[in-house]
Amino acid sequence: MSNDEKRDDLPLEEMQGEEEVELLDEPKETPHVAGVNPEEAELKWYRTVYQGDSMPQLTLRAVIMGAFLGGFMSLSNLYIGLKTGWGLGVAITACILSFTIWKTLRTLLPFLFKTDMSILENNCMQSTASAAGYSTGGTMVSAISAYLIITGAHMSWTVLTLWTIFLAMLGVFIAIPMKRQMINIEQLKFPSGIAAAETLKSLHAKGQEASDKARAMGLAGLFGAAIALLRDKGVSLRIKDLLDFKLSLPGMLPFNGTLKGQPLEKWTFSFEVSALMVAAGAIIGWKISWSLLLGATINYGILAPWVSGMGAIDLSKLGYRAIVQWSTWAGAAIMVTSGLFMFALQWKTVLRAFGGVTNIFHKRPDTAADPLAHIEVPASWFLTGTAFAGLGCIMVLHYAFQTSWWMGLVAVVLTFFLAIVAARATGESDITPIGAMGKITQLTFGMLAPSNMTTNLMTASVTAGAAGSTADLLTDLKSGYLLGANPRQQFLAQFFGIFAGTLIVVPAFYILVPNAASLGSDQWPAPSAQVWAAVAKLLSNGIHSLHPAARNGMLIGGLVGIFIPCLELLFPKHRKYIPSAMGLGLSMVIPFWNSLSMFLGGLIALVLERKAKATAEKYIIPVSSGIIAGESLMGVAIALSDAAKTGMFTAFITPVKAFLRIR
Repeated sequence: MSNDEKRDDLPLEEMQGEEEVELLDEPKETPHVAGVNPEEAELKWYRTVYQGDSMPQLTLRAVIMGAFLGGFMSLSNLYIGLKTGWGLGVAITACILSFTIWKTLRTLLPFLFKTDMSILENNCMQSTASAAGYSTGGTMVSAISAYLIITGAHMSWTVLTLWTIFLAMLGVFIAIPMKRQMINIEQLKFPSGIAAAETLKSLHAKGQEASDKARAMGLAGLFGAAIALLRDKGVSLRIKDLLDFKLSLPGMLPFNGTLKGQPLEKWTFSFEVSALMVAAGAIIGWKISWSLLLGATINYGILAPWVSGMGAIDLSKLGYRAIVQWSTWAGAAIMVTSGLFMFALQWKTVLRAFGGVTNIFHKRPDTAADPLAHIEVPASWFLTGTAFAGLGCIMVLHYAFQTSWWMGLVAVVLTFFLAIVAARATGESDITPIGAMGKITQLTFGMLAPSNMTTNLMTASVTAGAAGSTADLLTDLKSGYLLGANPRQQFLAQFFGIFAGTLIVVPAFYILVPNAASLGSDQWPAPSAQVWAAVAKLLSNGIHSLHPAARNGMLIGGLVGIFIPCLELLFPKHRKYIPSAMGLGLSMVIPFWNSLSMFLGGLIALVLERKAKATAEKYIIPVSSGIIAGESLMGVAIALSDAAKTGMFTAFITPVKAFLRIR
């Protein structure tokens, strides 16, 4: 998983329990067999799998629960995005949290919460939460933050709100014509969608595994929250005259020693007292984890001290910010060239994507001959919604960012075709190449508007934001397809989630990132934004404005980004020994301590997978997700409280004070 990319790596679970046989044993994927009429394949699914008319699906409680969870998880993604540049899929976490919360409410308040949510209600909830938690904040930590870096000023609240809504809307409406072709007819896998469906099946099987996962996630969340609380705030305890002391954790544990006469901690060689990055490392997997540590060791231990002697790094201001001003260029070059090169290698996927454009708009038979017409999202919604959202994007580009009308139109049209490619890549590999899609748009407008960094960034933001939303909706619709859901109702649930996420993530962004100086700091490294800003600056000013060491780093990094994928092609049996290009590039734009933590998380997951495979498959994702959610949400709460000078923290801790008299 690279910056700007979302991936939910969840092993498919075996179904537990035999209750609800009609629902859980029947919904199977209906493969599209060569020679079988597409309408016949769809009819078979409708007759054997579809459950949307026989149980609740799009209900008020499902949407409210999804909006609540997605809104708060958008804070979690904003937090981790500003830390690492990544956006983590929230669908599976939302499924487990929703199931746990609802079961708890049913136990505590049975007179108010009288019935369980159906599996299709939870599926709708998943769509709302996914839109709110992932789609709305996708460009906040990349293009929007890069805009702040370049201009030095925030865009207005109104502009950012409209921009966030229009981008997410454009993405979900663009997905409408792709759904029947990619999911119903071609049966693309969308692995995270399958994983979410299997998770819901497992939870609704009412077996012991469901409660075990929920309990593990809850305890992990409390653990993560406790670490953030003790590290960022500390807690003073006094219980009458028996106890009077302060509990706290240090933010960093610096390494002893010096390098080139400077303490190692100034070269970012420290251990961050945080479980969040360790948990992220457990999710992203072993290959990227060890690649991160390798790249960070080379960058901060060898390259940075070397180029500092050339004057590329100011030793008087040595620290993460000073180093990354040089290393960003090499890291960005690795990520950009590897992403674009791997995208070019997927030419078959690209051809299939564009070859399916005519099929996407293939006119279906009339309603009498098409039983899915009343449940699929109609083409009129696509035409109306895309026109409205596209026009909204063009207007914001023109009036807020002074982009010409025709350039705005080019950006929206280009976005449609790149979103098709991104969606197909997600369906085939479970990786949404948002970064590569955005870079294609940046390169395009680097030629159309070579000196305008704002136009370069914001037109690429259209592509990245909409493509991410398109792939996210199709992934959720895949879950619904396997569970027999009504796709029209699920689309509406996803659409509602856009507004819930925007309501939370926009004001949170202003409070967490009050000014441009906050980005690139130890608190918010914002590596994705650094890459976007670096590309925009390069395309506007030319490489002659860079320090020679940065230019050389960019050239060598670009070659490395192509060389590593070539190695993987030449030696496919030894790929596990070849470092990840994205991991190496990312290690050069985040501090060493982040790479170290993620390496430890990947190592822990690897050992657990080898020593206790069943336990690893059962607990790694719930526990890691719980830690990330708990620590990031507590960190956001504390940051919001401190920045806004509100009583948020005090209100949160009041019930505990009443019991322990904490002061």
